[in-house]
Amino acid sequence: MYRSVFLGMIPLLLLLVTGEASAHASLDHAEPRVGNKVATAPREVKLWFTQKLEAGSSSITVTNPAGERVDAGKTRVSGDQMSIALRPGGIGTYHVTWRVLSADSHASEGSFTFQVGQ
Repeated sequence: MYRSVFLGMIPLLLLLVTGEASAHASLDHAEPRVGNKVATAPREVKLWFTQKLEAGSSSITVTNPAGERVDAGKTRVSGDQMSIALRPGGIGTYHVTWRVLSADSHASEGSFTFQVGQ
């Protein structure tokens, strides 16, 4: 009897854990894509998240291979998407760092790289 009660609780526990994990906005996809290689430096970086974002508390920074910031202007936020313009840059590995506050007031952050050049 105890075994059947325990087995019946497993789906409930999984639902609770899944609900907790989805409380934060996670990066869904990006352009340029995470880890991708592009021929020329992009004019902007766009990020899409799993939840709507708060504009005043969400940001993106982008650095070139020399570690210099190449993001230009203010991060633009619309719904679950945010983007930032980039100054022209050279070839190599670019680092994108993001921080977001979702509409339900949960903060999250992360980073990824993409390559520019042949």
